[in-house]
Amino acid sequence: MTRKSNEAPRGGALDLSQEGVHWDQPMSYGEYLQLGPLLSAQQPGTAEHDEMLFIVIHQVSELWLKQCLHEAHAAAANIAADRLRPAFKMLTRVARIQAQMINAWEVLVTMTPADYARFRDSLGQSSGFQSFQYRELEFLLGNKNAAMVEVHRRHPAHYQRLREVLHAPSLYDITLQLLARRGFDLPESVIERDWSEPYRPSTEVEQAWADIYRDVGRHWELYELAEKLVDTEYHFQQWRFSHLKTVERIIGQKPGTGGTGGASYLAKALDLQFFPELWSVRTTLEEGAS
Repeated sequence: MTRKSNEAPRGGALDLSQEGVHWDQPMSYGEYLQLGPLLSAQQPGTAEHDEMLFIVIHQVSELWLKQCLHEAHAAAANIAADRLRPAFKMLTRVARIQAQMINAWEVLVTMTPADYARFRDSLGQSSGFQSFQYRELEFLLGNKNAAMVEVHRRHPAHYQRLREVLHAPSLYDITLQLLARRGFDLPESVIERDWSEPYRPSTEVEQAWADIYRDVGRHWELYELAEKLVDTEYHFQQWRFSHLKTVERIIGQKPGTGGTGGASYLAKALDLQFFPELWSVRTTLEEGAS
């Protein structure tokens, strides 16, 4: 059997002569992605092998958080403007990103307690608790806590940004304003309030969601939005749980480097909810709703 002229020989080099490769380009792949500064940002404080893994995973997580914020802020803006279809795509993307972040813990747990102990002191008092992007995402989703801003006071830009998001309506607040515009009877205390305060569940809001779930055909867009929000919180809670179990697996019940109780602090966060009525309505909704 004869080989076609454009086939690469088995075991040989691939023929690129007919591929039209741009050998001399004005902008390279590395330049476009700023790979120089990106790949030089890993600066372990020790010579321990596993410290590189620790740094890379957390840096990658911060990049994903940046994209989550990009998508979630845009989704909130679209919901506020009654453009739900673009918001659905953005919230779906947030959930998919969260799945990637959950998988990152599976890589980190290949590091043993002894591996981590060898370089933990190099972290000093730095901690994921101090992640300003994570805190912004929590504020945007609705977990408002003014005390959490204070750890960033030494960094004026981050401090100011977090205060802005703290005092702005959350994604859920914006969603409830949409429900009011769509004709649902919601109390003024839900529609206009001090946005920096934690949201308090409302029986009227739960009733509105129950009406939507009872008549999906009539309220399809709002039903779809509700499910996108549930998906977002579902994945966020999975991320929290995976974080907790990773910490327990590597440091047990030792305090965190940032001053929290470590695993005990993370366990408390599992009780927090962003969209409470979207969960409680599942208990109260009668059978036969469609």
